[in-house]
Amino acid sequence: MKQRHPGTRVPFWLRWLVPVLLVIAWLAIAGVGRPTFGRLDEVSSNDQASFLPAGAEATEAQDWQAKFRDSDEIPAVVVVESGSAFSLAQLGEAAALKGKLEELQAGSAVIGPIPSEDGKAVQFVVPISSSGEVKEIVQELRDEVQAAAPEGMQTFVTGPAGLSADLVSAFAGIDGILLLVALAAVFVILLIVYRSLLLPVAVLFTSVFALCAAILLVFGMAKLGWIQLNGQSQGILSILVIGAATDYALLYVARFREALTHTTNRTAAVLTAWKASFEPILASGATVIIALLCLLFSDLNSNKALGPVAAAGILCSLFAALTLLPALMSMLGRAAFWPFRPKLVPATEREPQLVTGLEGQKGLWRATGSLVSRRPRTVWVASVLLLLAASAGILQLKANGVPQTDVILTASNAVDGQDALARHFDAGSGSPVVIVADEAKAQEVLANTKATSGVGDAYLLADGSVPITSNASAVPGAPTAPGVRDGKVLINATLNYAADSSEAENVVLKLRENVKTVDGGALVGGVTATALDTNTTAQRDLVTIIPVVLAVILVILMLLLRSVLAPVLLVASVVLSYAAAMGVSALVFNHILGFPGADATVPLFGFVFLVALGVDYNIFLMSRVREESLKHGTRPGILRGLGVTGGVITSAGVVLAATFAALGVIPIMFLVQLAFIVAFGVLLDTVLVRSLLVPALSYDLGRRIWWPGKLAAADHEAAARRDDAGSPEPDLEGATRR
Repeated sequence: MKQRHPGTRVPFWLRWLVPVLLVIAWLAIAGVGRPTFGRLDEVSSNDQASFLPAGAEATEAQDWQAKFRDSDEIPAVVVVESGSAFSLAQLGEAAALKGKLEELQAGSAVIGPIPSEDGKAVQFVVPISSSGEVKEIVQELRDEVQAAAPEGMQTFVTGPAGLSADLVSAFAGIDGILLLVALAAVFVILLIVYRSLLLPVAVLFTSVFALCAAILLVFGMAKLGWIQLNGQSQGILSILVIGAATDYALLYVARFREALTHTTNRTAAVLTAWKASFEPILASGATVIIALLCLLFSDLNSNKALGPVAAAGILCSLFAALTLLPALMSMLGRAAFWPFRPKLVPATEREPQLVTGLEGQKGLWRATGSLVSRRPRTVWVASVLLLLAASAGILQLKANGVPQTDVILTASNAVDGQDALARHFDAGSGSPVVIVADEAKAQEVLANTKATSGVGDAYLLADGSVPITSNASAVPGAPTAPGVRDGKVLINATLNYAADSSEAENVVLKLRENVKTVDGGALVGGVTATALDTNTTAQRDLVTIIPVVLAVILVILMLLLRSVLAPVLLVASVVLSYAAAMGVSALVFNHILGFPGADATVPLFGFVFLVALGVDYNIFLMSRVREESLKHGTRPGILRGLGVTGGVITSAGVVLAATFAALGVIPIMFLVQLAFIVAFGVLLDTVLVRSLLVPALSYDLGRRIWWPGKLAAADHEAAARRDDAGSPEPDLEGATRR
């Protein structure tokens, strides 16, 4: 695009028609997409299947379990607990509760009451249809049990259904509170950065409209069955779109403001800014999108679900920043920055002849550039050592999964119920291990199961029955004849340990080994086996996906910067930054927040977001450095690029950190941990890596940073001799005299 003269007349269609049509088009998208916010629950699922490892043994076992059920049901375990042994009258009242539960449920038969050995508790197994509103049904059960239980008793509804209901409740703030907190944080930051009233509103409009488009796109894909949506990916989608769209908007606004100092024609400024920001925004968006799509290589359904969902969000952010925002700026012009409108700079002052690269800079970024130019090697070596020291904490990261009862960080009736079960029954009661075995070898498999250390009881399941607890034979109406499907039978094994404990996982490992000595095709599934397989798969995904993501990012950077060395160093810097963020996070989780561990997927999600988003800021910086290096030489170009992008990239980093920190309002351990990792990591990358490490390392290498591109050639630029000679402490007065 040619630079337009300040007085050049722009055609009406370009000045008004195109911007107005773009705004109308986005208003239409938002009008359709906004009502879809409240409908995401229609296509969202938080049940276990949405998180299962696709090819794991536990998943295959669950598929077999479905063949033995006449309906799609999950068990709720009702526990009634007393401080002393039940009297005969109280046992009668508890027994009467069964009829009320069956009337309320109106489904399969309720099993129970099953008394505990100490006589201080009874339990019922209540099948609940997973196709219905599990949260509402569980709440009805809790209300009924509390009202009908003997006076002075504590009541709980737990088991898979109870935990699922409480998990859904914990995700309840995804659509409302989370979005409001994120938008409020962004608005306050933008007000501080721009000291303008209109510009923050225009940027937020861009972000919200991008989110409306993303919600509409994701809803459509989920409705068609192309993707599987859950509360986890839904929450991350909102945060990612708001943060990314705002970041891209900040980059465009910075170039627009700069263009307004060169021309009075707002349309010309819009087009100039669009051309200057298009390549880095596109490269940044493409990097994040492709990195997120690499999650499709995962064997975990939760990871596969997040990949296309988040990628769709970034795509919408990209389009909004490159279409809607320029249209709004074209209509607002300088008024967008009121009351601090940018002033026209005389032509003689627009492109200063750089000697050191610090000319025209003031304040913090001049001081930073001066430090980088005076002691480049000291700065980057010190930065690397600091990051390495922080990375040491990664050895304390306990990302081997956490008990399901620790996932929810607020009060939970289901979690309290699990504790009550552990006090009075076999700890694994209500969440048994399920074994799929050949009918002909059923008795041998059952014997091996009972002989396995850590198994409290084991029994064959009847045709169409739901899982039952120990002492089933003593319970009236309990199933007796084993069910058979395609030559297979089911065996329930109740463990002596809580289903979500590491001890229970060790028992599952022993069980798999023992039953396969009799039946090589036997499958061991259930809640504990699923947790074990999920953790194992997540750790395998980490090794598989990380190299793919790094390779993709490296290729994109090479295409953008026309270099090999610079992209390799940039990728190495963000990997080191990621390790440092994880190291500090591990210390915070263990010693400050007191978490028992971390979900096995946390390192992978942290890597994908931090590396992809961390490269964003290096793309913003180095694309501008390359632009300035073509004009002024590499070392002056580095200092010039650092100075002109310092404010906008720092603002973008603060915005992204604030939006991800908003995830912490959802009381789910995984989201709270991810919020801290990404927020801290982005700030670390913005403040240390992008501001000091990368500029200092690039300055130390000089034009060799562009190897083997043409910028590295000795005869490419007039400033090559200066680059080879190095730059001592800048002397602007001396440079001016010379």
